[in-house]
Amino acid sequence: MTRLRRAAGLAAALTGTLAALLAPAVAQAAPAPTPAPADCLRATAARPDAEQPDAEQARLQDARTAAFTERSGLDGLPRAFPAALCSARSARQAERVVTGWGRALWQAGVDRAQGRRPSGELPALDDRPLYWTRLAMTVQLARWQPAFAVDLAALRSRFEDASRGLDDGFGGGSEDGSGNGSGNGSDDSPGVRHVFISGFDPYGLDTEPRRANPAGAAVLQLHGRRITLADGSTAEVRAVVLPVRYGDFDRGIVERAYGKHLEPGPQAADLITSISQGYPGVFTLEAWAGRARSADPATDNVAARSGGTRTHPVDAPGLGEGPEFIRTSLPTDAMTAVQQPFPVYLNTTVTEIAAGAEDPVDREDGPTEGSRAVNGGGGGYLSNEVAYRSNRLRLELAPDLPGGHLHTPVLTGLPTEQDRLTAPEFESNEAAIAAEVRAILSSARL
Repeated sequence: MTRLRRAAGLAAALTGTLAALLAPAVAQAAPAPTPAPADCLRATAARPDAEQPDAEQARLQDARTAAFTERSGLDGLPRAFPAALCSARSARQAERVVTGWGRALWQAGVDRAQGRRPSGELPALDDRPLYWTRLAMTVQLARWQPAFAVDLAALRSRFEDASRGLDDGFGGGSEDGSGNGSGNGSDDSPGVRHVFISGFDPYGLDTEPRRANPAGAAVLQLHGRRITLADGSTAEVRAVVLPVRYGDFDRGIVERAYGKHLEPGPQAADLITSISQGYPGVFTLEAWAGRARSADPATDNVAARSGGTRTHPVDAPGLGEGPEFIRTSLPTDAMTAVQQPFPVYLNTTVTEIAAGAEDPVDREDGPTEGSRAVNGGGGGYLSNEVAYRSNRLRLELAPDLPGGHLHTPVLTGLPTEQDRLTAPEFESNEAAIAAEVRAILSSARL
């Protein structure tokens, strides 16, 4: 009976707190959460099996990164998360807590991007508050000291997936995005098509911790919205934001994100595309995705390398069978007709090691038969890999589906003053890129 009362109390507390945090008017007036017990959350991850802060989490020591949470209206989530963790009395309850709070963070990030949540001092479209708030909450999770056995790595994976939109599927979208977060696996509107897209976290943060990712911002803006396609039909867009971490790709996050949308059923997509930041001043549709990793010495957000170079490309761990190169099946003619405010090009270049050869060569007209992939059009980094992984799965599960990869222009306009987080030029460029992503998707005929 005591266990039942505790479980009921936990559920009520979690539901009530999340409801308050997700309702802007209530959240502003909500009382401060109950402080976490001192023996539940510690100042450092002292537990032997706890994850120690990684290179990505360590950047939170920069006061500017914490400011993205404090100045965006998302600060209530990390303030209340410790108390929710400390209310859990079993591993199963802990799973429910981290999943619920991950979903709450995702919903808050989407609501903020689409103007349904107080935005604080930072622009609504900004993707950086979601990124830095998620990291702050993973640090809190690592410092949690429960009195029962938990798998912290598995709990973090649950939280990451939920806070990135992986379990928020099609159903109930609307033109203004107000149908977000239903995740009910159904769509009440017959004839509505499904477009599934992915973006990325910010990266390159060692040189510029204020950096944003326009792909992440664009997909947050589009998630749950309905767009009108070139053939006059309506499509609902659903999105996820992926980490810039090789390890997550090794553990199958791309396949988890895209898999259910490539199988028959209410979550099936009619078009898929991954999106990432690419080149200055232009959008590019990548004609070819390559199988290999070859980006070393470049590192990911946790300072990890891929293990592959231009002269010695490698296959990613856990990658299923597939060709060396996969060609896009997106409607590139229609999409490259969009030319404002940035031109959109079809990029057919690749780097390969030709059959029987040893040295890599760059080709402007695609790969030759029997060659080894070095770079796809998107290089040999994670932007190329998400395109390859998602489209390898597409060929396996839904080969006739349109799919590919879109690179956005580089987002510029950060102020030169290092203590400033945003500027009108930055915000204008971010909004322009997001609007053109929508126009490119809308150009399709399904």
